[in-house]
Amino acid sequence: MNRQGQEDQGNSCEMGTLLEGGTILVVDDLPENAIILKQFLEPMHFRIDAVKSGEEALAYIAETPPDLVLLDLVMPGMSGFDVCRELKGNPATRHIPVIIITGLTDREANIKAVEAGADDFLIKPFDRVLLMARIKTSFRTKKLQDALLSYQQELEERVRERTREVEKTREIAVFSLARLAESRDTETGDHLDRMRRYVRLLGEEMRNWGRYEEFSNPRYVEELFLSSPLHDIGKVGVPDKILLKPGKLTPQEFDIMKTHTLIGGDTLRDADEEAGTSSFLAMGRDIAYFHHERWDGTGYPYGLKGNDIPLCARIVALADVYDALSSRRPYKEPFSHEKSKDIILESAGTHFDPDVVQAFLNVEDGFIEIRERFGYTGQISILQQLAMAIENC
Repeated sequence: MNRQGQEDQGNSCEMGTLLEGGTILVVDDLPENAIILKQFLEPMHFRIDAVKSGEEALAYIAETPPDLVLLDLVMPGMSGFDVCRELKGNPATRHIPVIIITGLTDREANIKAVEAGADDFLIKPFDRVLLMARIKTSFRTKKLQDALLSYQQELEERVRERTREVEKTREIAVFSLARLAESRDTETGDHLDRMRRYVRLLGEEMRNWGRYEEFSNPRYVEELFLSSPLHDIGKVGVPDKILLKPGKLTPQEFDIMKTHTLIGGDTLRDADEEAGTSSFLAMGRDIAYFHHERWDGTGYPYGLKGNDIPLCARIVALADVYDALSSRRPYKEPFSHEKSKDIILESAGTHFDPDVVQAFLNVEDGFIEIRERFGYTGQISILQQLAMAIENC
């Protein structure tokens, strides 16, 4: 075999390895041109398909993206320039190499093709060796791009997985912190778990209305779910003799009890500022400060009224009260869902935002399901058991 034959065979082997399993799409309105290209490319180890128009090409590529496009410029209907622009303007197809093969020889056509995004350009009649060299270069480029894209997707998936792990760890940490604060009270982790589920249910319902700017944040409902257990975290600063008192509080004791909103809000405010960015703690801060405010302005600590109360706190207020009414406590039996609902309805426009009450009515079946599924376990904190024992002595 002479030297030229050895080189052709070597190039053929290299191309076979490079293009193994690959597909080339020929786009030309003249069947004879497609036949010539197929004959040129036939010895190689890849699949060759042909279509006769730009519209057919885009439909083919959308269904089964090829590894390379050999594209004519002048065709009835959609031109090769338009096809190239469509492919290169689409993130899903912009990485597919496009080699223009045309009879147009003017300089402006060449420039226009490059501006449309063509990766290479050949003028008819073309040399077979030159065509194979251009194809080989394009395929090498595409393999590198595919490898880079695969690596990028792998990195993105790692980041997503790591983000999920961080978010799960954060959720566990926040919920555990909230349970630790509640452990001094008569309420349990069951209360926190039910309440955050009620809150998410209300948030999802109100988001569907499209009336509240807060829901333009796609994570608002999940942040509400995550932050709501922090509503009473300030109770850690309330003395046991008041927090655990089984009887009615005196006006002075109640004033001290009300400070838990300020203690919790200040703590979460400082933590949010320390974080340096707007975080879920900002919502937790608002919930801690304002979940005892009332729609008519008679709540505490600031006597805010109506829409001056942050939406997150208005939602948490209803969920918190519903769970307190419908759950067993050491000092009371649970109210039925119907009785709890009646109390909430009577308080619409005074204690509660009427919109939040309407959302509650719209999803009350979900409230019943959560109540039954995550019902009171009867657990009482060790501190509460001790306080009750001392009281009974």
